[in-house]
Amino acid sequence: MGQAGTAEAAVRYLRSGKALAVEALPRPELRCVREDERAPVDPAEFRQVLGNFATGVTVITAPGTPPAGFACQSFSSLSLDPPLVAFMVGRTSTTWPRIARAGVFCVNVLSADQGGLCRAFAVSGADKFAGVPHDPAPASGSPRLAGTLAWIDCTIHAVHTGGDHLIVVGRVDALGTGEGEAPLLFHKGRFL
Repeated sequence: MGQAGTAEAAVRYLRSGKALAVEALPRPELRCVREDERAPVDPAEFRQVLGNFATGVTVITAPGTPPAGFACQSFSSLSLDPPLVAFMVGRTSTTWPRIARAGVFCVNVLSADQGGLCRAFAVSGADKFAGVPHDPAPASGSPRLAGTLAWIDCTIHAVHTGGDHLIVVGRVDALGTGEGEAPLLFHKGRFL
C-alpha cells in the first residue's frame, strides 16, 4: 500500500470511531537564551539564510471602525478537514489586538502588481485603507481587497505562542478567487 493508500486508511479508521483517544504530549519547557549564553543562531544570519525561501504575500484584514489590516508573508494552509489556515504575527504588532478583538479575519492573497498595496499595509500608524477599494467578505465582514488572487474568510480558531510571534489558526468559513493572474512573491528582501 502506497503513502496515499496508508493515509486514506488512517483517515477511515479515525472516522470510524474505533480509534482510541490519544493523550496530547506535554508541552516542552520553553526558556529564553540567557545573556551569558550564545544565541543558537545569529539573527542576521537567520534572516539572510531564510530569505532564500520565496513566500507569497497576503494582507490580513478584520472589520472595525476603522478596519484593521497588515501585510503578512507568513501564511499557510494548515488542514483540509476541518478547513484551517494559519498566519504568524509579531507579538509587538499594534494591529493584532484589533484583529483578536474582532475574532474574525480575511486573508487577501496579493497579485503580482500589488507590491504598492503590500507596502501600504506594512507601515504602522497610517490609514491603510485610504483609497483602497474593498468590500465586506461574506462571513466575517472583514475587508476583501479588490484585485487580489484569492480571499479566505475566517474565524479565529486558536492562537499559539511561537517565540517572538503568535501562531494564529483560522477556521475557513468562506473563500474564493479574485481577479489577479499571478502571485506577488517576496524573495531575498524584494518582490518578484
